[in-house]
Amino acid sequence: MSVYYLVLAYDGTAFNGWQAQRRATLRTVQETLEGAAAEIFHTKTKITASGRTDAGVHALGQVCSFSARTTIPPEKLAECFNALLPADVRVLESGRAAENFDACRSAKRKTYAYSLYFSRRENPLKERYCVRVSGTPDFEKMLAAAKMLEGEHDFKAFCAADSSAKTTVRTLYAVRMERERCFTGEELRIYVTGNGFLYNMVRTVVGTLLDVGFSGRSLADVERALSAGDRAAVGRTMPAKGLCLLSVEYEG
Repeated sequence: MSVYYLVLAYDGTAFNGWQAQRRATLRTVQETLEGAAAEIFHTKTKITASGRTDAGVHALGQVCSFSARTTIPPEKLAECFNALLPADVRVLESGRAAENFDACRSAKRKTYAYSLYFSRRENPLKERYCVRVSGTPDFEKMLAAAKMLEGEHDFKAFCAADSSAKTTVRTLYAVRMERERCFTGEELRIYVTGNGFLYNMVRTVVGTLLDVGFSGRSLADVERALSAGDRAAVGRTMPAKGLCLLSVEYEG
């Protein structure tokens, strides 16, 4: 029995998140991947991801691991999976991992990107993966708020009420923004890199930054959210479709 890894990309639009559900009618990435694995290895195979993405969230660099007995060359597993997977999920890379590798427990840093575009009207070529915002925020204020979020903090205020996390303390190594002019106006991507994330945390961080940019929140509100865990001081949780897991980093 050897340990293998997969790097996945998937369009989360039609998936009810990563984790397999008890209700068979709910389509998930894990269930879809494990169904393909059962055909490849002729046995039930549990596949672990670096973290659970929510319903509607996309991934460009999700990392998974599993144990199996097979004579298939590790680098050829990607082709075997892709021959069985639906078009909205693909294995980009496969290989053999260290025997103690676990895609979730071994992860050190993850980077998410949230995509927005500013326009008076919807653009059908962007609506699937971006969130439209009317008006233009104060980007300098947003940058100032983003810097306040960097470092180790208790992100209790940025977490959904039904989270099962044992601790709400997380470290954000970077919260940065990239703006780009486009035909319809302006696009913004917010990149968040951290050692781990709470349920809905990134989407709430983005909602808070936008609120600051549009003067619905102040920098004092952000400070209060971090120091006192005041949920009323943070912004709304943004839609899932704008969020994408870009990459997962491991030691070595």
